[in-house]
Amino acid sequence: MFTLGIYRMATTRLIPSVRFNSTTTKITTPLSWVDFFQLKKQSNRINLVSGIFTGIGGALLTLSYLGNIEIDVEKPIYGFDPILVLGGAVVLGGFAGFLVGPSFGSLIFKAMNRSKLQAFENKNSFFLGRLKNKRPDPSSQSFSNPIPDYYGERIYSLKDYKQWLRDCNAFRRKAKEFL
Repeated sequence: MFTLGIYRMATTRLIPSVRFNSTTTKITTPLSWVDFFQLKKQSNRINLVSGIFTGIGGALLTLSYLGNIEIDVEKPIYGFDPILVLGGAVVLGGFAGFLVGPSFGSLIFKAMNRSKLQAFENKNSFFLGRLKNKRPDPSSQSFSNPIPDYYGERIYSLKDYKQWLRDCNAFRRKAKEFL
């Protein structure tokens, strides 16, 4: 056993090893801001549509499960009418399905835009960093002076971004004047 180890060491020294570099980087074209906002809008729409479909699917699955169990309609369930409890369970199943939908939507978006995905993620992290730096302090918000779109979820174009910046500056000005 010991000699086998020495033999292996000796053979590895004699035979030159070949190394294949797999560290090639993909050269991605830079994504323009117009294309980035279009992809962001497409991503949000795909997530919404997939959420609707999975919500309907969750409600139908809950309904099919509850339709197969035997329930006495004269006995209350936790002190409530059984029909109301079952209806609430179907709505809850649909809501749970709606919450799962964006997970499937993001997979669909990534599959559809595989070639632009790395550039999109780089631009998105840069965009979110800019939002973080430019957003105002939310501690001074009030009912009459709400903070404008804290996470920038409704920004889908350069025009929207510029309007968001103006709204943030107006928020800062109002918060400074009224404190």
